[in-house]
Amino acid sequence: MQRRDFIKKGAVGAVATAALATPAIAQDKRKWKMVTAWPKNLPGPGVAAQMLADRITAASGGRIEVELYAAGELVPGRGVFDAVSEGTAELYHAVPAYWGSKSKGILLFGSQPFGLRADEQVGWLNHGGGQALYDEMYARFNLKPFLCGNSGPQWAGWFRTEIKSVDDLKGLRYRTTGLASEMCSKLGMAVQAMGGRDMFQALQSGTIDAGEFIGPWTDSALGFYQISKNYYWPGVGEPSSAEECGFNKNAFDDLPDDLKQAVSFACESLYNPVWTEYTTKHAKALKQMVAEHGVQVKMLPEDVIKAMGNAAGEVIDDLRNDEDELVKKITESFLAYRTSISDYMVYADNGQMNARALDYKYGG
Repeated sequence: MQRRDFIKKGAVGAVATAALATPAIAQDKRKWKMVTAWPKNLPGPGVAAQMLADRITAASGGRIEVELYAAGELVPGRGVFDAVSEGTAELYHAVPAYWGSKSKGILLFGSQPFGLRADEQVGWLNHGGGQALYDEMYARFNLKPFLCGNSGPQWAGWFRTEIKSVDDLKGLRYRTTGLASEMCSKLGMAVQAMGGRDMFQALQSGTIDAGEFIGPWTDSALGFYQISKNYYWPGVGEPSSAEECGFNKNAFDDLPDDLKQAVSFACESLYNPVWTEYTTKHAKALKQMVAEHGVQVKMLPEDVIKAMGNAAGEVIDDLRNDEDELVKKITESFLAYRTSISDYMVYADNGQMNARALDYKYGG
């Protein structure tokens, strides 16, 4: 009888323990809203945003379930920064280039005219002190930021008329963002910021004369070649353009350590897959646009590139003299890393690309 009583009591205890454990497991699950600056599944950033949502869910073992909301579904695309800062959503996917009105220092974490390439950008954050400054700046807005992808070199964009000299830029109504917009403004261009679909309509109606968005993969999906055939390179305004994920800092800080690691890993591990997908699909899309749609690839004249370089230098000088000490610190950190890495790249990547361009037989 005693043995039977023990087994019976043990069984009841096990059931009670299971009943107590089940709610605890359920309580450890979180449902997070991700708001984005993009239409859902837009080739490039829209695809990357969904990849990130899925990767956070998987890396957390399902303990964080991320539901993605495209631009306009929960908040406007340019409202995602504030929505996450205020706690309306737990995280966003966008680019730092959109938040210059918050602080000019933010813009350096996304792209810089004549600045860092995609590999150099993440190198600065990981090994040049950039991430600590990134965290310090975004903490002002109750956010925890990570880079989670990069488009690689962007293009100068689509122009309704040819660009033959610096004079052709004066008064040109041009769509761009971030520090590139300040560089262009110094050259007398009338800069406007807008989304990709709005840029298509503005080009079509003649509201703007030219504009850049990202690069061949995304640009072809948006159909810019239907309006203009003049596709200019190089996009010196954005030698790369980093994509970011911003988390509500309270929500991030509330995570246990293992989930903080899972979220960090999900963001950081996506950088290379996103960047290499852009690069691969940009190459394919460019060939297709030229072959099937009559797109004419044109290089900006050298005097235009030099003028842009001088204007970019003025933009950086403005940041070095900013009244905000943190903006100055970010700028000096960026410049120090750019100088160091540029000295080396003359022999490394630049040397390899110059060698590849020489006339010789290779692979038939």
